[in-house]
Amino acid sequence: MRTKTILFLFMISLTVILVGCNSSNDKEVLRFGYASNSPPVVESMKKFGELVEEKTNGEVIVEYYPDGQLGGERELIELTQTGAISITKVSGAALESFSNIYSIFGIPYLFDSEKHFYQTMENESIMTEIYESTLDIGLRGLTYYDSGARNFYMKNKPVHSPDDLKGMKIRVMQSDIAIQMIKLLGGSPTPIGSDEVYTSLQQGILDGAENNEFVLDTAGHGEVTKYYSYDEHTRVPDIIVINDDIYSNLSQEHQQAIIEAAQESTEYQIKLWHQAVEDEKEIAIEKHNVKFNEVDKEPFREAVQPIHKQFSEDPMFKDLYYQIRDNSDE
Repeated sequence: MRTKTILFLFMISLTVILVGCNSSNDKEVLRFGYASNSPPVVESMKKFGELVEEKTNGEVIVEYYPDGQLGGERELIELTQTGAISITKVSGAALESFSNIYSIFGIPYLFDSEKHFYQTMENESIMTEIYESTLDIGLRGLTYYDSGARNFYMKNKPVHSPDDLKGMKIRVMQSDIAIQMIKLLGGSPTPIGSDEVYTSLQQGILDGAENNEFVLDTAGHGEVTKYYSYDEHTRVPDIIVINDDIYSNLSQEHQQAIIEAAQESTEYQIKLWHQAVEDEKEIAIEKHNVKFNEVDKEPFREAVQPIHKQFSEDPMFKDLYYQIRDNSDE
């Protein structure tokens, strides 16, 4: 209780300090806080700031609070809600606690392919509803970043089929759908924070985890896990959100500049992402001796169909679910 009280008081104090300094030499200052991220994401967030400054002729500038200086993703969302910071970039999974609609991205094999993912994320009729689902709590979605496909990586053996996950302790995000997915695939889900994964793998508390390739060298997990299997069970986007009051108080010209900068930073991020993934994979092989393997995805798809049934029959989600599922020309 005492720790929570201290954290609460800290956040209130930070809000007063930062909001009280909302301009610098008549410039509008947008404070952008984010947790640790892969290099292409960090570069793209910086690109966003450069584009904002360029498009507003220097009238709006972006200041950064990187690498979790202000807390993890949940804390960053809460700070953005209060206006203590203006903008953050978090996983769509982190937004589930603030808007149920974001849980749609946790459905395994929601997307048939990377192409289907991009077609959906670029579809305004789908994404506007999602981005605006947090307006009632003071947050507005601006754009998405590609966070790749999440795959299983293990300490002692590759994953070729769901049978290889039976009885295995697998770290997942703190998401009900992720937990359900692992159970359906036969594993034992262990929801813990990302900062605990390396030690838990090292000590044998976990047999494996699931994430994109950047956990292998950038996060160092390739030191303790040697098998990375491309089952591609989920594609959860990163989302950039802005405090809606701060956004609404900007001029229409500045609002448009921020929207354009966000969208252009997404285009920039996608271009960087694919090459960066290949680079990370090469380093993981050469430096950590990680072995990569493809899998037959069909048994995995079949195993998680109860989750699809759940969403397709839920009155809150079924329309959006079918919009996304039907939004593929493949």
